[in-house]
Amino acid sequence: MMTRTLSQDLYDQLEAYIDSIESTEAALIEVLHEAQHIFGYLPMEVQLFIGEKLHVPASKVFGVVSFYSYFTTEPKGKYVINICTGTACFVRNAEAIVREFEKTLNIKTGETTGNKMYTIDCLRCVGACGLAPVVMVNDDVYGKVTVDDVYKIIAKYTE
Repeated sequence: MMTRTLSQDLYDQLEAYIDSIESTEAALIEVLHEAQHIFGYLPMEVQLFIGEKLHVPASKVFGVVSFYSYFTTEPKGKYVINICTGTACFVRNAEAIVREFEKTLNIKTGETTGNKMYTIDCLRCVGACGLAPVVMVNDDVYGKVTVDDVYKIIAKYTE
């Protein structure tokens, strides 16, 4: 068994969740969603724990995690800034908005600030084309975003 480096309390939460459902291979995606919610990401040690608890080979767990773009194996910032770069958003200047977030936070897309506050990601479509361009910060949705809105959006999430 692999040595755990993450909080036992978080493992206890995940184990309680797994014990509360019908623990079968069919529950794998559901458990991965919950694990990512609890831990914030899915490092290998968490994937191995899930495989062991669900009696699923580690290769299958890793395969699911690597297939679905929703899952991440790297820690994200407290505030994940997702900029839609789908067609409707792209033609309404989403790329300039991405560049402004990168410039303002001094990180590239896919990176997290050193203080673990912000991560910038891009999504292909959030299904809100009438609001294009769209930016999401965690569960908050901002529509018809302009380059001038970037600083104001970040300011809402400054502690």
